[in-house]
Amino acid sequence: MRAAPVIFLFATLAAAVPVGAQDFPQKTLRMIVPYAPGGIVDYVGRLTAQRLTENLGHNVIVDNRPGAGGVIGVEILSRAGADGHTLLIMDPAIVINQSLLPKVAYDVNKDLLPVTIETFSPLVLAVNAKVAAQNVQELVALARAQPGKLSFASAGIGTTPHMAGELFKDRIRQNLLHIPYKGSGPAMADLVAGQVQMTFSSITAALPFIKDGRLRGLATTGGKRAAALAELPTVAESGFPGFEVNLWLAIFVPAQTAPQTVARLNTELRKGLQHPDMRSALDKVAAEPIGSSPQEARRFVQDEFTKWAAVVKAGNVRPE
Repeated sequence: MRAAPVIFLFATLAAAVPVGAQDFPQKTLRMIVPYAPGGIVDYVGRLTAQRLTENLGHNVIVDNRPGAGGVIGVEILSRAGADGHTLLIMDPAIVINQSLLPKVAYDVNKDLLPVTIETFSPLVLAVNAKVAAQNVQELVALARAQPGKLSFASAGIGTTPHMAGELFKDRIRQNLLHIPYKGSGPAMADLVAGQVQMTFSSITAALPFIKDGRLRGLATTGGKRAAALAELPTVAESGFPGFEVNLWLAIFVPAQTAPQTVARLNTELRKGLQHPDMRSALDKVAAEPIGSSPQEARRFVQDEFTKWAAVVKAGNVRPE
């Protein structure tokens, strides 16, 4: 007879669970990729969708929504229902754009919630083989001897490679001429041809040219040496402690998503990152699986927002 209050208590607690958190998921999920197919964000997004489909028992479809440097896809997520069935995979542009562009229709710290930081991909600082610098310190000396003469290529204004160059300029206190391109392919082509002298590039894009001697890798930008270029020091090791830039990828949901749903997604995403097939596929693009908690992810994204806002301001960086 005394069991009834206990049953009533459990029923009350169950009723208090936000709608959408009970028996999640209940339908097909959508993974928004805010870029065209083919790049690293799309690649990792599709791997993630595959693993989530298996782990959750519901299909996760990839929805490519390119445009405005990722802004369109982010805005779509910010307006989506907060039931956990719409996800976004995004790179540092999600925080960079908010400081770089005159106006975006989202606030990354208020409208969006990071579920986990999925991967880190350090960049490589590479120069044309004819540039007379064998290491970072020699490159800095060259920049000081020829103020404003050295140019660096990027995949476009506001991209992670561009911002890495801006941060480097700030740290070495020298002016470098930024040459933006419409994508990493054209930027790499002109670097190899000697039209520009240096770049911060994804390792996968630069590695073939480093191996065949047309480019020279000087350092990588992560907090530790990159496995694919273990012979190279980090920029921090090269005399600039604290310098760290990663092309990180994170999964976001709308800010009002129920904590139980976020926790379930975090668990399944982290499980997917440990799958041998996933780790092998990430190795191919020099991406290190991370798998942070939602709390760690939130702190990291806030720190990245602060970091890149300062770089945009210091470099007086303006959109095209």
